[in-house]
Amino acid sequence: MRALAVRALAGAALAALATIPAAALAALPAVAQTPVDPHAGHNMATPPPAPAAPDPHAGHDMGSMAKPAQEPAPEAVADPHAGHDMSAMPGMAPAAEEIGTAPAPAPPTDHAADAVWGAAAQAPSREILRREHGAFQGSMILFNLAEYQARSGGDGYRWEGEGWFGGDVDRLVIKTEGEADFAGPLEKAEVQALYSRALDPWWNLQAGLRYDIRPNPQRVYATLGIEGLAPYWFKTSAALFLSDKGELLARVEGFYDQRITQRLILQPRAEINLAAQSTPEIGVGAGLSDIELGLRLRYEVRREFAPYVGVEWAAKTGETARLARAAGDRPSVVSYVAGIRFWF
Repeated sequence: MRALAVRALAGAALAALATIPAAALAALPAVAQTPVDPHAGHNMATPPPAPAAPDPHAGHDMGSMAKPAQEPAPEAVADPHAGHDMSAMPGMAPAAEEIGTAPAPAPPTDHAADAVWGAAAQAPSREILRREHGAFQGSMILFNLAEYQARSGGDGYRWEGEGWFGGDVDRLVIKTEGEADFAGPLEKAEVQALYSRALDPWWNLQAGLRYDIRPNPQRVYATLGIEGLAPYWFKTSAALFLSDKGELLARVEGFYDQRITQRLILQPRAEINLAAQSTPEIGVGAGLSDIELGLRLRYEVRREFAPYVGVEWAAKTGETARLARAAGDRPSVVSYVAGIRFWF
């Protein structure tokens, strides 16, 4: 039944459209294209505002907390130097003036601290440093040779040593050396007393007296020499001797310690003696008078004590050799030596 009713309504609607004029139908599309408001007919009146929240401080008396009045700004202080002309004062020259034309003082070349504190203020500290790291007083006795000599024609003995007492710069030095045959009298013996002055870390200037106990007649010599370490660690000494009789002698000697191990040391040694004139009474001729060459091998049981063995060749030359032959002595001899080197 419903279907029949719907069909009847549709037919009635079509019949009604058929009766509408064409001009009216032309205007229908424009109306149909207007969108329909989904909220049409709704009441959208603005809601009344919410009541204001009550003030928690309402009714409080805040009169006593009124902001104090702003203090007035302090008055500007007048410049006490206003109007003063300071151009004549040192260091207040105008910027246009050239400054610093004088040369600066040279900086100290010995101690840089003197430029800050002054030499007088530093002097006490340097004196303490000098006493603690220098200017000490010490002593030493060293015998480089103390040996037995085996040779044809008669064995003998020989010594050469020195002792010193003093500091780094100034020392008193005593030297002695000599030799003899066991079967004969003392052949040669001398003692030197010297003042030693350090020239630098390597060399010492020495001056003093030398006294010859043998040979006879005895002699006293004024002595001037130098002693030290030559390049490559050669211990070297050279001296001039002027006797109380006016005789001038010279001596040059040196040795070198070649370490084979830390304790086994080979020491080559050489000595040359010269004379400015012949002195027959002591058996010395002018020129090169004698030469000694030796080679000794020692073993340092301790640094202070070292036994050694070696060989030495000694020869008198020139006029001295002639005087030796005239006296019945051999001008040259080879000796095999054994001895002890020690110091304390």
